[in-house]
Amino acid sequence: MRTLVIHNPKSGFGSDAIFQFMRALVHPGDECVLRMLAPDFTAQEACAEVDGFDTIVLSGGDGTVSTLMHALRGRGTPICVFPSGTANLLCANIGNAPEPAALARACRVGKTATIDLGEIGWEDETGERRARGFALMSGTGFDAQIMQAALPNKAIMGQAAYFAAALANLRPSVEHFTITVDGKAYERDGITCLVANNAMIQGDIQLVPDCRMDDGLLNVIVVETEGAAQLLKPLAFGLVDPTGKAIGRPHIESFSGREITVESTRPVPLEVDGEVVAEAVSSYTARVLPASARLVVDAMSPYGSADDGSSRFGESSVIAYPK
Repeated sequence: MRTLVIHNPKSGFGSDAIFQFMRALVHPGDECVLRMLAPDFTAQEACAEVDGFDTIVLSGGDGTVSTLMHALRGRGTPICVFPSGTANLLCANIGNAPEPAALARACRVGKTATIDLGEIGWEDETGERRARGFALMSGTGFDAQIMQAALPNKAIMGQAAYFAAALANLRPSVEHFTITVDGKAYERDGITCLVANNAMIQGDIQLVPDCRMDDGLLNVIVVETEGAAQLLKPLAFGLVDPTGKAIGRPHIESFSGREITVESTRPVPLEVDGEVVAEAVSSYTARVLPASARLVVDAMSPYGSADDGSSRFGESSVIAYPK
């Protein structure tokens, strides 16, 4: 088994868990190559010369991993997402058992699922067209302001930095959005407008129901409130009904489609999978990239199956997953 591990040492709290994973993964006769990312890395350089590996492990935060997945799209090599970031929402959405030994076992078993990615495009302040891939959510407005405000405290506070940033801005500005989904236009007012490939947040709460990474669609999510305090109601509904199928989500409206354009009446920050990539944009486009990535999954994942089956690379221990 030949494995490439691409690791961002600056993600999250700088945990050494990736090395525990590698020790559990490698058996006699295997080869494991570790590629450490520099602070100024580019995804194309980081993902160069990957042919010939049986599995590629991407270790970092959601922003790092989604950028690398976009660079690797269409290759077909199984990708294991390892949680080394602050929120690790992508790993939570994939649903694998997160322990290093369990993820190492999943790599050896070799069960995979094919998922979609998203691609977002915008013009920067110089007028140059920019593009970036995403695996979870991207958007403008209050969510991007939270990501921006939380950045100085993430290394110390972890996920609590996001909640502190939200509490510091209880009256975010309400924006007017013109949203075009597969050619059909909608006019909406709200504090944020997201485009999601998957919409599960902390606490296993789905912002909207039935948003999956393998349906060939993106979801547009508009938060139609006038203040952060009004978000408490949909969050409370989420605690009672995590899937959103029973009682819905007040103040949240969603649309789904393959190609999306979002325009705002004034420039607002833009975030992609938790990273602020532009200080002020007035419009952006997003499109789904169907069946772009092949992910390693286990029996815990909603994209896997209850039976792991035979091990692709042999010598994997048996795990009793919760029913």
